[in-house]
Amino acid sequence: MNAAAPIRTAVVGAGGIARGIHLPALAGNPDTEIVAVADVDAARARAVADEFGVTDAFTDVDAMLAASAPDLVVVATPPGAHREATIAALDAGAWVWCEKPPALSLADYDEMAAHEGADGPYASYVFQHRFGSAGRRLRRHLDEGTLGAPRVAQCHTLWYRDDAYFDVPWRAKWATEGGGPTMGHGIHQMDLALSILGDWSEVTAMMATLARSTETEDVSAAIVRLESGAMCVLTNSLLSPRESSLLRFDFDDATVEVEHLYGYDNSHWRWTPAPHVDASQTDDWLPETDEASSHAAQLRVLVDAFRRGVRPPASGADGRRSLELVAGMYKSAIEGRPVRRAELTAADPFFGAMNGGDPDAAARAFGKEPAHA
Repeated sequence: MNAAAPIRTAVVGAGGIARGIHLPALAGNPDTEIVAVADVDAARARAVADEFGVTDAFTDVDAMLAASAPDLVVVATPPGAHREATIAALDAGAWVWCEKPPALSLADYDEMAAHEGADGPYASYVFQHRFGSAGRRLRRHLDEGTLGAPRVAQCHTLWYRDDAYFDVPWRAKWATEGGGPTMGHGIHQMDLALSILGDWSEVTAMMATLARSTETEDVSAAIVRLESGAMCVLTNSLLSPRESSLLRFDFDDATVEVEHLYGYDNSHWRWTPAPHVDASQTDDWLPETDEASSHAAQLRVLVDAFRRGVRPPASGADGRRSLELVAGMYKSAIEGRPVRRAELTAADPFFGAMNGGDPDAAARAFGKEPAHA
């Protein structure tokens, strides 16, 4: 393919996340051309395609892949459909950019990854908070060692969802969403935290269903030990009226904080030197540019990787890390003990399902009556 030619892109799923975020990001990127939209609802697929000036609309992913031959497929379906659409696209030779959470389980994630080629196509996942300028600058500080070692961190996703939110049939069900706020909401901030702090080694978690009528938890909390020795405290809630997404990183030489809701720019960040740090040492701490975290920002990085034929960020082991932490949190909360990362092998029941294959045990751990009691 001519390197200057637009990347032929198809979108699977024509719901709110596609119409409101993915399609505008694609339409605004000069390197991507939207060639098809697919959705199980034919009328919705056609309406969204018309809205964005796309000729082809489909109800079947395989038919779309055969007819449109896209280079890149954006998977914007509910989580339960991620695995099948991703595998179909990879097998057709297309790169994939899939919404979070990547998959319902580590087993599904690894199955999807097995359909990648050694040199592509690759499947990457929507973790857009990594790609704002401040997040990128902080990662560079870690690479350069300019702030010292990370010691303590906090990562809190405190959101509010009322009862009506859960009327959508696939939400907060093990079979279709894979979990509650730990899986579908807090994973964004946890991914950003891990992209800064690196791999984790052990987690101790508690979860509960306190106020919403769901199969899953509506709150979770955890303490995570990182391989570096640093400690991180996590909270995920859908019961918090003053919504906030908050991360704080305490390094030897600085505290770096961000508080936002669904996306940040540089103004949301605060950089505080330690008392022993001379102010002249902080002149180049801040980002050189101001780019908000967004799907569009991640898309630009993905397009660059596609052009160069290299694995993009938030794919492979780098895309798996936060999902693995989620699995460890569920295992810890349901079994009532600390869990080491090394336990999450293919033989572990939490490798195949976030509830360990036992929804009744999960219900008891979350303070509910088991459905089959």
